[in-house]
Amino acid sequence: MTETETPPSLTALTTYLLSRVGKDARGRIAARLARRELRMWHMAVLAALADFGPHAQRDLGARLSIDPSDMTKILDELVARGHVDRTRDPRDRRRFSVAVSPSGVRELARLTAEARAVQDEVLAPLDARERERLHALLAKVFAHRDVR
Repeated sequence: MTETETPPSLTALTTYLLSRVGKDARGRIAARLARRELRMWHMAVLAALADFGPHAQRDLGARLSIDPSDMTKILDELVARGHVDRTRDPRDRRRFSVAVSPSGVRELARLTAEARAVQDEVLAPLDARERERLHALLAKVFAHRDVR
């Protein structure tokens, strides 16, 4: 036994393994995004807008569980880079509507490629079939997480 060996009572817990692997994967992705001076929240906003279309700023924050003040800062940064367009909602001038721009679509493609590269690194020990099975199982757990 070495001083760096993880206690077997911890590695016997699937939740512990998920947590450690997830922390490693998130750290790797964060490092790659940081090279582009972006964070995971930037990618999440771009993905939500690309996948679901324009949103009211408040609704986008709710969808992604981002505090309104943090959402404002994230959007300010994305607007400054030209990745998101933010306009007053013509039906309610107190609200902002946000949409991904063509630049944001291209940036999301680059960020997704970075995330997939990290995914390939993290899942390197698994063959294609095992990766598909792991994804299916995690998707099932993910879908159940809000059902309480």
